[in-house]
Amino acid sequence: MNTKYYFINKFDTNIIDRQDKYTIIIYRNYSKKVNELLILKLKEFCQKKNKRFFLSNNIKLAIKLGLDGVYLPSFNKSFNHMAYTLKKKFEIIGSAHNLKEIKIKELQKVNKIFLSSLFKKNKNYLGINKFKLLSNLTKKKIVILGGISNKNIKLIKLLNTSEFAGISYFE
Repeated sequence: MNTKYYFINKFDTNIIDRQDKYTIIIYRNYSKKVNELLILKLKEFCQKKNKRFFLSNNIKLAIKLGLDGVYLPSFNKSFNHMAYTLKKKFEIIGSAHNLKEIKIKELQKVNKIFLSSLFKKNKNYLGINKFKLLSNLTKKKIVILGGISNKNIKLIKLLNTSEFAGISYFE
């Protein structure tokens, strides 16, 4: 089985407990001020459960708290993190919706690009063909994002990647 990324916006031990060992937890909550104590509790819980833990959009805090990595959303176009010294296993991942954003993520030196939206029919909807086309325009590892469910999970085999990220699939 390959890596899965689960976006959470609250600390719910029951939901995290149900995830398998290949699931990485990403804390993403843009509506609240970042609570360092909550992030530390999440980190400790994830360590006990042998799960990697990433923080969204706050690389400085992710480094300070010794997290496994950071997720840079598509709207984060900053290059400030390039000045930071990172631990060897610290990973930077980020999302993109089009070629311009893919190129920005490459310049930000992300390890993986979350390309969306594959299935979710929102303003960033790509569908399978456009997704394949865009994913072939980068050498970075691609992670599928957007609308993954038990109904369409088998369609992922049509693509060059089997890693995916989401929210509703995991709940």
